Amino acid sequence: MPSMVRIQNISKRDPPTCLWYKRFQLSVELKDLQIENFSIMSQKRPCEDVSTPGKRTAAMAQGRGDQKQKGQSGQDLSGHEKVFNDPIHGHIEVHPLLVKIIDTPQFQRLRYIKQLGGAYFVFPGASHNRFEHSIGVGYLAGCLIKALREKQPELGIKEKDVLCVQIAGLCHDLGHGPFSHLFDRMFIPKVRPDLKWEHENASVDMFDHLVKENNLEPMMKHYGLSDTDLKFIKEQIVGLSGSKDTWTYKGRPEEQSFLYEIVANKRTGIDVDKWDYFARDSYHLGIKNVPDYHRFLKMARVCEVNGKKHICARDKEVHDLYDMFHTRHSLHRRAYQHKVTKIIEEMITEALVKADPYIQIEGSSGNKCKMSEAIDDMEAYTKLTDQIFEQILYSSDTDLSEAQTILKNILCRNLYKCVGETIPEKDLNLSKKEMAKEIAASKPDDTEIDTEIVLKPEDLIISIFGIDYGKKEKNPIDNVYFYSKKDPNEAFQIRKEQVSKLLPDTFSEKHIRVYCKQADKLEAAKKYFKQWCKDKNLKPLDAKLVVEELTPAKKSRNEGHRDAERVKKRL
Repeated sequence: MPSMVRIQNISKRDPPTCLWYKRFQLSVELKDLQIENFSIMSQKRPCEDVSTPGKRTAAMAQGRGDQKQKGQSGQDLSGHEKVFNDPIHGHIEVHPLLVKIIDTPQFQRLRYIKQLGGAYFVFPGASHNRFEHSIGVGYLAGCLIKALREKQPELGIKEKDVLCVQIAGLCHDLGHGPFSHLFDRMFIPKVRPDLKWEHENASVDMFDHLVKENNLEPMMKHYGLSDTDLKFIKEQIVGLSGSKDTWTYKGRPEEQSFLYEIVANKRTGIDVDKWDYFARDSYHLGIKNVPDYHRFLKMARVCEVNGKKHICARDKEVHDLYDMFHTRHSLHRRAYQHKVTKIIEEMITEALVKADPYIQIEGSSGNKCKMSEAIDDMEAYTKLTDQIFEQILYSSDTDLSEAQTILKNILCRNLYKCVGETIPEKDLNLSKKEMAKEIAASKPDDTEIDTEIVLKPEDLIISIFGIDYGKKEKNPIDNVYFYSKKDPNEAFQIRKEQVSKLLPDTFSEKHIRVYCKQADKLEAAKKYFKQWCKDKNLKPLDAKLVVEELTPAKKSRNEGHRDAERVKKRL
């Protein structure tokens, strides 16, 4: 009872006299002040000072005024900035126009497309999507162009140039299909072999569709963007071809050609797209070797080379650039081309090919189209994501039974098995079908092989892929220009021999990997593959399939035995 009386007495006190109540009021006031300050700072313009109350009030009034600007249709033309907390780049401030682009169905679709396709079935951490990668590329594109503008005002980089480059970085992957590169490099070539199509083409079409469907042109004009600027954005997404001698681009004049090297640099392969996916993929894969792009950002400079302006690197950064391209090689070797990742992607592709005739997606004007036809209709393509996997898997359509069986095998880890792998020194000039026929016909003279087992070409899957430094067989650094501290306006190249004698002599290798669909034929397939390698004078990479005649250690041992026999005969 005494304790109850004490509680009642406290409750009857005048609230302001209670110490805990005063502390509570003070904490609430402090939180309100922090929220107010945060809202003011989020509306702060780049050159505004909001350090004093009078200036804060003016800034708030300016912010409210901006938010009230609306178009004829009542659309908010000014929008508002947002801050994204990204695990790779930290807190990212996003321009209001970019926020408006992000908040559309066409961009939100990227949330449902895995960045690394089938690698998520092998690396549990690789669950990241094209959505966050695109935001990261937009952010880095803004960082690079702003750094160039700050260091070299004579370049005449305008605010709308910055905005166009950021939008191009943000929207460069809008055209990716289910499981990213699986769709454009594996699925489309099988179902539409005569079509030369890449996801960059769809990114441009999807960007046009996004702007039209969400009526973004008034807001773009509000921020000073014209039709020419929209062309510039789309040209950046496709990338500047390094083979053209005459300037054919409409978005920007040739004097600003360096702007095309920020998002997709086809001349050197050094661009913000790679910076983000190197860092992001390594983070999610659990691979620690990540190149430091911050130094390149700080030291990048535009120099004139043969009448054209290019983004150049500081001469002492040449080692870091070689490390960057080696990181690309390492990611391909350890993750992107992992033998289990690749066979899962082959199986997903096989399932999509079998399901393609029976999947109907509603497009524009209510028209129905197949998956392979959705790339021609952006309304239908917007609805095509990784979720097609579950749509096929749980469908009640009996026509999808074959595709469903393949997908169930993936989930149950009943995968096609790797027979072997080899790296030919020169191109064999064989298609995958021709190679499968040759291997199936390379029956070894081995009494241990079950004569009842007949290996057929359709039992095999041939995977041919290259691992390189980004420019096929060429050294990518040969296309990079550098400048020195002594003369920052003079660009020059650095030969490999000037850097280190430990650098590779070749920068590309082609791999041939063979898988077998039938588990009961696996051992026979390995012997067939061994015989095929022997006939082609190739070295299998699998230690269990080493061809005796091509193994230096065994060869030397055999020669040693022969020498011993000769000595015995002489004695």
